[in-house]
Amino acid sequence: MEYEDKLLQGWEEIYKRGQLTLWVLLALRHGSKNMDEVRAWLDQSTDGAITAEERSLYRVLQRFHTIELVTFTHRSGKRGPNQKVYQLSPLGERLLQRFIERNLKVFDKPDIRKLL
Repeated sequence: MEYEDKLLQGWEEIYKRGQLTLWVLLALRHGSKNMDEVRAWLDQSTDGAITAEERSLYRVLQRFHTIELVTFTHRSGKRGPNQKVYQLSPLGERLLQRFIERNLKVFDKPDIRKLL
């Protein structure tokens, strides 16, 4: 079983890295969030399956801002400086919806559902 566990772990690591973009955008579709709130939402919504280190999440959010998928405002921090609160931009919302339509709706097909 050790070999099988190793294979599964490798597959899951690759799968999860590819999923971070989708899950961060879904978190922001759910509502505006600062980085800590995004992390908490990911953990809660995926039952801990999708997590992100603070540094990784920061880079993702910065990249999304650079390519105009998200915007941010500032909110007073409870423990110090202002926090960035991220929202999906209209472009981010459209792109997320198109991705869902093209890549995730297939899982709603009855023949595919039976296999899950």
